[in-house]
Amino acid sequence: MQVDIGNALAEVATPGIPREALDRLDDRVAAAHERIEAGRASDEHGYATLNQPANVDVDAIQAAVEPFDDCENLVNVGIGGSALGAATISAALDSDVDAYYLDNVDPKWVADHLETIDLSKTALNVVSKSGMTAETLSNFLVVREAMEAAGVDWTERTWVTTGPEGNLRDLAEKHDLPSLPVPDGVPGRFSVLSTVGLAAAALQGHDIEAILDGARDADDALAPSLFDSPAYAYGAVNYALDQRGAGINVQLPYAESLETYAEWYSQLWAESVGKDGVGQTPVRALGATDQHSQLQLYRAGPHDKMVTFIRPQEREDTTIPETDLEGLSYLGGLTLGELIDAEFEATEASLANAGLPNVRIEIDRVDERAIGELLYSMEAATILAGELYNVDAFVQPAVEWGKKATRGLLGGGDFEEADEVAEKTELTIE
Repeated sequence: MQVDIGNALAEVATPGIPREALDRLDDRVAAAHERIEAGRASDEHGYATLNQPANVDVDAIQAAVEPFDDCENLVNVGIGGSALGAATISAALDSDVDAYYLDNVDPKWVADHLETIDLSKTALNVVSKSGMTAETLSNFLVVREAMEAAGVDWTERTWVTTGPEGNLRDLAEKHDLPSLPVPDGVPGRFSVLSTVGLAAAALQGHDIEAILDGARDADDALAPSLFDSPAYAYGAVNYALDQRGAGINVQLPYAESLETYAEWYSQLWAESVGKDGVGQTPVRALGATDQHSQLQLYRAGPHDKMVTFIRPQEREDTTIPETDLEGLSYLGGLTLGELIDAEFEATEASLANAGLPNVRIEIDRVDERAIGELLYSMEAATILAGELYNVDAFVQPAVEWGKKATRGLLGGGDFEEADEVAEKTELTIE
C-alpha cells in the first residue's frame, strides 16, 4: 500500500502542512509508536487489535463454517463493528455465496430481505460480543421465526460469534450450535481481522490466510516515523489537517467494490477519535459517481475538508466499443479502466488546483491480500491518531448513552437517559 501526502502540503493546499511541521509531528509519531508497542506487548485493551493477525485461529474459523458448505446465501445479523467489517470484505471480493447483512431494524427492509432469500439454502451468523445487543437479538428472533415458518430447522443453519457470557452464548450451548469467540481486548469496530470479520469471508470461500498475510505486511510496515510507515503517515496527516481546519475527511474510493469500505472506515474513525470535543468528521463518497454530485462543493466550497482518494493499481477491464457519435469518437478503443483512472487523476488535480488538501492511497488490486493490508493500515492509522489527539480511541461513551435511552424507552430497565427523551424541545410546523 502506498500513501501520497504531497497534496496535503502547505505549498499546495490551504489548509496544508508545512514541511517543517511534518518533522515536528514526526517526533510525536515516534512517541506514539512507542506507546502503541507497549500496549501491544501487554495485550492491553484496544492495542491488542494490532496483534490480531498473529492470534487468529484460522482452523477454528474453518471448522465453524464447515457445516454450511452447501449454502447459497449467508445472512449475517449484527450491527456496527459486528457487521461492517465482514460486509466490507464481502463487497470487495466476488463469491458464489450471496451475503446479506441485517445491520438495521427497519421493519420493511428486513421483511423484504427475508422474502427474497431461500432460507433452506441459507447460513445464519449471529454476531454480538455481549449477546445482549437489542438490534441484533431482535433481528435474530425475526429470522429464526421466518426459518421456522419456512420449515427450516434454524439450529442446523446457524452459528454464533459472541463473548463468553450472555444470551447468545447460552443459546449456543443449549442448542449445540457452532460458535466462535469474540477476541478479548478488541473493540467491535476494530474486529474485522478476527473471527468477527473473517468467518463470513471463510464461508464465502475467500482465502482468509491471504487476508491475514496482507495485514501482516501492514504490521511489518509500521515504524516509528511517518516517513517510513504508510499507515502512520495517513493517521498523522489526518490529525494535522484537522488541527489546521480540515475537520471533514471525505473517503473517495475509485472502485465500486470499495464503497462499503468507506462506510466501515467512517465508523472506525468517527467512533474512535470523535470525543472530548475533538475529531474529524468522515464522509462517504464514491468515484467517479460523486464527481457529479459532490465535487462542486469540495472544489468551490469552504476549505474545511480533505479528500482521501483510494484506488487499485490493477483491475479487470472492459473495452469501450468504437463509435461515430459526434464528440465521443475519442473514447472508442479505450477501456473503462483508463476512463476511471483519468477521472481519478483529473479530480485529484482539480482539488489541488483549488488548494483543497487531498491524500492518495493506492493498493495493488482489490484482492484478499490487499484488503487485509488496507484494513489493518487504517486500524493502525486510527490508533495512532487517538494518541495524537490524546483521546482514548477504544471507548464510545456517547454510543452507550443512546443504548441506555433506547432500553429505557422499551421497558428494558430504569435509565435516566430515557427520561431525557421526554424533555425534547419542540417547534413543529404542519
